[in-house]
Amino acid sequence: MFDVLTLFPESFESYLHASILGRAHENKLIDTRLWNIRDYTSDKHNTVDDTPYGGGAGMVMQIEPIDKALADVRKERGADTHKTVVLSARGAPFTQQKAKEYSALDSLTLICGRYEGIDQRVADYLADEEISIGPYVLAGGEIPALVVIESVARLLPDVLGNAESLTEESFGDNSSRVEYPQYTKPQDYNGWKVPDVLLSGNNEEIRAWRNK
Repeated sequence: MFDVLTLFPESFESYLHASILGRAHENKLIDTRLWNIRDYTSDKHNTVDDTPYGGGAGMVMQIEPIDKALADVRKERGADTHKTVVLSARGAPFTQQKAKEYSALDSLTLICGRYEGIDQRVADYLADEEISIGPYVLAGGEIPALVVIESVARLLPDVLGNAESLTEESFGDNSSRVEYPQYTKPQDYNGWKVPDVLLSGNNEEIRAWRNK
């Protein structure tokens, strides 16, 4: 369901096998495959980057090994509905609505950049979209890939233990609204008290408070 092209596949292992994602993998509700881009290089040094045309600082990831890796992904998956996404600071903002769109796909391929970025021809000719998780710069696309995987996976059937968790959460139904504050025991901690309305037992008043 998820294919990730990365230079650091080891950085995903612990998170993908913890908590909700771990259980989803164990129960075969999702499948994540990690593809090491270095495995698709053609020289003894496994070179994946080169200097940028036009000059400038840093190195740019080459298109060739990414293209070869994507060819193998397509052979393996053979999915009917599929998208390939480049994780990039210049991409469109990733939203809850986009996560819902991705959750309807048979498979999603995520390409993680490093260094100064990826040869733009990957986004222009090999991928369907460029996505950004926020207006800031990270060292690579691995953390953004995990963000996308978790936000999409939790929308899939049976991944969450309680499906009702999805009904009133933040940004639901393409809305900018966020979920109401939540409280649990103890009722009074260091003088910080749970709002009285939540203890009232009056469902209408509680509903109105939460909507407000």
